[in-house]
Amino acid sequence: MDMHAHDRRRFLALGAATAASAAPLLTACGTGFGGGTKSDGSAADDVTGSFDWKRAEGRTVKALLNKHPYTDALIADLKAFTGKTGIKVEYDVFPEDNYFDKLTVDLSSGRASYDVFMLGAYMVWQYGPPGWLEDLGPWMRNSSATGPDWDQEDFFPNLLAADQWSLKAGAPLGRGGQYALPWGWETNVVAYNTEVFRKLGLKPAETFDELREVARAITRRAPGAGFDGMYGVAVRGSRSWATIHPGFMTMYARNGLKDFTVEGGKVKPAMNSPEAIAFTRDWAEMVRKGGPPSWTSYTWYQCSSDLGAKKAGMLFDADTAAYFQAVKGASPASGKIAFHPGPQGPGGSLDTNMWIWSLGMNARSRDKSAAWLFLQWATGKEHLRKAAIEYSHIDPVRKSIGQDAAYKDKMRGFPGFIETFEAVVDRTRIQFTPQEQFFDATTSWAAALQEIYGGKNASSVLNGLAGDLASKVG
Repeated sequence: MDMHAHDRRRFLALGAATAASAAPLLTACGTGFGGGTKSDGSAADDVTGSFDWKRAEGRTVKALLNKHPYTDALIADLKAFTGKTGIKVEYDVFPEDNYFDKLTVDLSSGRASYDVFMLGAYMVWQYGPPGWLEDLGPWMRNSSATGPDWDQEDFFPNLLAADQWSLKAGAPLGRGGQYALPWGWETNVVAYNTEVFRKLGLKPAETFDELREVARAITRRAPGAGFDGMYGVAVRGSRSWATIHPGFMTMYARNGLKDFTVEGGKVKPAMNSPEAIAFTRDWAEMVRKGGPPSWTSYTWYQCSSDLGAKKAGMLFDADTAAYFQAVKGASPASGKIAFHPGPQGPGGSLDTNMWIWSLGMNARSRDKSAAWLFLQWATGKEHLRKAAIEYSHIDPVRKSIGQDAAYKDKMRGFPGFIETFEAVVDRTRIQFTPQEQFFDATTSWAAALQEIYGGKNASSVLNGLAGDLASKVG
């Protein structure tokens, strides 16, 4: 399996810059991204009569996809979609190091080369305001367009809410347009090497202080116990927005901390509160004493690989990052990886940050009816159940699949996975404040974290960061 394909952490600055520069132009030009939409409503209003999977038979949907195990499951099942609908699907697959650039450039150009595409929930904050994404709400509410078997109530509600936004900076998610649909997601938890834990007499950490102690203990004692070169905990450290959102933001949120506050409609940085400064200082110290030696270059790929290679005793990151190493034969550590919800915050908080691979529709698509049938099928029970059981589309977005006996049987081969998933699923949401400058702001935050790791004063660094961001995001 090509693990690099899953490396969303290479979202390049070009993408954000292209979107930022294009947005004012498109807005100023009044580009409505109509694509067949009536001026007085959604294109969904044009779909009438009884629901029919064959409504768009003979048409073609063009999809832009990121190279990923979830994509492999989708492509393998496309014959079922074409058989059900008579719709042909043409697709392009790009590796993640340039996927989002390709998508951003295409959307900002208005060419509508693709009807549907993969995106992360955070990208709604970038692609939504300029009008590039179709609001799927009217399609979902139209019983002529959406069959009863799709069963909206079956989605975990926190996942559906994560792709719903009013397009106003600082406004909470779960209100406004539905600009994408949850398709596959990741919760951020701790995975650990059961062999080293047993040999050293360690238990999974239940508090942040315990996590720091366990990380230090592994780094000190594991090499002498037959684990040459092993350190305590793998967490990301590269100068990227993606360093902040997994383990760091999860533990930050469990401590009741916020990235921004919203006061009088203004978004204000909050990562320099006294409590946030203290937490960030402690996190950096944990990495210095119990993290990877070359931490400042670490993406999710290095973290995942180190767990699999028995170089890291723990991983605090996406559960999929550990799962793909735990699959039988995938790595030296397979069969010796277990899952745990990770340290609780004060009062027992298991608030957890999420990543959601979502599916969206181009607001300028020339065939929205066919595109909606594709989105409905790709996020439907039949396909997602098959993808979860026969392929590697784990962390189901639907409650019915999470409770499916065949799915549970499959996942019982990974100690603690089901228990961890069930412990955090209802507590997992996007812990960030929605705003268009998310990628730039969070990359700057990662740079500040590197400076603190390097020995600079946490208070002065975070006060400087907050000052810089205050002028950009308000």
